[in-house]
Amino acid sequence: MAPSKLVTPAQVCEAVLAVADWTRGQDVEKPSRSALADAVRTTVRTLAQVAPGSSVEVRVPPFVAVQCITGPRHTRGTPPNVVETDPHTWLQIATGVRTFDDALKDGSITASGSRAGDVAHWLPIMGLPILRE
Repeated sequence: MAPSKLVTPAQVCEAVLAVADWTRGQDVEKPSRSALADAVRTTVRTLAQVAPGSSVEVRVPPFVAVQCITGPRHTRGTPPNVVETDPHTWLQIATGVRTFDDALKDGSITASGSRAGDVAHWLPIMGLPILRE
């Protein structure tokens, strides 16, 4: 099943770059809610596009939840395979600032079910340029 809202690489790039400094953890103001929502939604929906399926649900409240990863389809109740995190952590792992495993180890991500860890294979969605000082 294809994601309901397709996004282009250009849309992802524009949205992620708009919040890049904050994602990297630089001392800047938190982005506007709309900029943050756009970056989270485009990256999560890209994950659903590149790893289609319905065996794992990825949730980044309050902005988006998608099903992805090929495997058994889930249709009712709480999915058996769920990955959930906050917007800042999601953007960090989606851009390669942090790894999925590091965020899992420190509790920034919750992952339940035997297939939840499969999400890590598809990350990062887009790498952020390295900053040089």
